[in-house]
Amino acid sequence: MALFSLKDMEQAAAQVYQYMAATPQYSWPLLNEAVGTEVWVKHENHTPAGAFKVRGGITFIDWLQNTHPDIAGIVTATRGNHGQSQARAATAAGLSAKILVPEGNSPEKNAAMAAFGGEVITAGKDFDAAREQVVTIANTENRYAVPPFHPHLVLGVSTYALELFSSVNDLDTVYVPIGCGSGICGLITARDVLGLSTKIVGVVPTKAQAAKLSFESGRIQATESANTFADGMAVRVVVPEAYDIYSQGADRIVAVSDDEIAEAIRLYYGATHNVAEGAGAAPLAALMQEKVLQKGKKVAVILCGGNIDRDVFTKVLQGQTPKVS
Repeated sequence: MALFSLKDMEQAAAQVYQYMAATPQYSWPLLNEAVGTEVWVKHENHTPAGAFKVRGGITFIDWLQNTHPDIAGIVTATRGNHGQSQARAATAAGLSAKILVPEGNSPEKNAAMAAFGGEVITAGKDFDAAREQVVTIANTENRYAVPPFHPHLVLGVSTYALELFSSVNDLDTVYVPIGCGSGICGLITARDVLGLSTKIVGVVPTKAQAAKLSFESGRIQATESANTFADGMAVRVVVPEAYDIYSQGADRIVAVSDDEIAEAIRLYYGATHNVAEGAGAAPLAALMQEKVLQKGKKVAVILCGGNIDRDVFTKVLQGQTPKVS
């Protein structure tokens, strides 16, 4: 059963469009040439926060104010894009936002979250460790603990899927990255509500394969580390509510190496002059891995964000793959 209806998505889209315009989907000739088929790029790197998460922040904070009017603020954990979304929406609604990030988090994403009004706090060695501290702060400071996955986050995110499916007919396959799962679950829900047969393929890094391992084994699994430079997918622990959706609605999950992700970033820049962060380029990396399978078909890739640090981007453009210890 779908999380929400077409009417719900249309209402969410109207709400989102009060704060941002719909993002474009383009088919780039040089990209089509490189892949060998018709490719449509959904440009979520063109949102006001440079990533798709901004949509879910809008719908989530609206839901929060309607259901928890006495909450003074929020607290959440992030590697960056979710935190920007929540800081931006919470501040606009008059709420304060504490954003927990892991040690060594992207300086430029930290700066963006602070610029949107968030109080950025370093907490734990990685995202999942930071996430464990959220509830403690929420309970002591009258803050709402914003989870990485929630129906009203997915509802907002699903509006990009509605735009894509409404603009491009007869898509055979859409490739989408998996972090905590709101993107792939929004796509699956929109596809099902619209009655389409498009295959949804999730993408994870080889160094953070919890979603793929869980999908293929039929039971939730975690990994000991998630040391990928694609920080938007650097997740060790699967979100059960998301797994319940993509384990049933995804066609498959593809793992791509950091080298493949770096090459996809270079391909995006060379073919379209768009900047893609690691998670944003991962779907294109997966398509390149499967380009023989997709030859002659119409496919889409979700460029979910362009928030890559300048020094990391420079290394990639110089032909390097950034290392993460």
